[in-house]
Amino acid sequence: MSDQEFPKHFDGRRFYNPDAPQARGFLDVLRWKMSSRPEPSPAFISDVQQSTPPRCVERSELRITLVNHSTVLIQQRASNILTDPIWSERTSPLSWIGPKRRRQPGVRMDDLPDIDTVLLSHNHYDHLDLPTLRELAARGHSTFVVAARGARLLRSEKIEPVHELDWGESLNLSGFTVHCVPALHFSARGIFDRNKTLWCGYAIELPERLVYFAGDTAFGSHFEQIREKFGSPQIALLPIGAYEPRWFMSPVHMAPEEAVRAHEILGAKTSIAIHHGTFQLADDGINTPEKQLVDCRRDDSFLILKNGQFVSIS
Repeated sequence: MSDQEFPKHFDGRRFYNPDAPQARGFLDVLRWKMSSRPEPSPAFISDVQQSTPPRCVERSELRITLVNHSTVLIQQRASNILTDPIWSERTSPLSWIGPKRRRQPGVRMDDLPDIDTVLLSHNHYDHLDLPTLRELAARGHSTFVVAARGARLLRSEKIEPVHELDWGESLNLSGFTVHCVPALHFSARGIFDRNKTLWCGYAIELPERLVYFAGDTAFGSHFEQIREKFGSPQIALLPIGAYEPRWFMSPVHMAPEEAVRAHEILGAKTSIAIHHGTFQLADDGINTPEKQLVDCRRDDSFLILKNGQFVSIS
């Protein structure tokens, strides 16, 4: 790895995206909601074939299972890692309102193996789902990793042990190292806490392999920075959904064609699409990101998995 430092991204009160557009403000949110024309999508799609991952994988196997949305199970040797887990029916602080699940998770919570590490990219409700995290914490096996200033919420819910990482910081765990890396996004769970906690991706340094989980991010120069610091990942988990309308979403979410560019800049051997197909969070339809990615990807090195599907690399 190089000694490259990531750019300053904190002004003493709030975090921000350095040298990049910031997330749109409240008036723009109102403008979007007043003019929004969401693409029609089915209320629920019953096409998920749920799978049961092994308790662990052996030798040099790397197994990646897409559970749903940005929830991915990463398994190598004795390590089971879960990203941004959500099993709830809605991405909302309330159980009766907010974006509702359009597809089942591809793995039942009861069929999960013991999870060693849970990586949380930021505090939006579709990425930091407290009911799911409470259930994982109750199992008693998991260490939780959050971006800077994100641990207080988890500790208040007795979701522990939890570690905070800022961009450029690392955490050595049993059998692998987690590196916190930049993303272009924002944070908020309410009206008054905007950008009080950080957002990030993670470079997961496994034995002889690198897996990159981008979290939620817009397209930007950070992909080149990550490749320069860590090298090209064997697997990149890249978001492709919730990108319309572009005037509103481009500072925080990639469109599929931008995800393809990120895949190429990273030099990833294989990329897997995340953040699509389960919740409709923007104006693009529930299946539109997948269709757009099929149209713009150049080869099969950028994979589209259904909920519950996995890839295995020896």
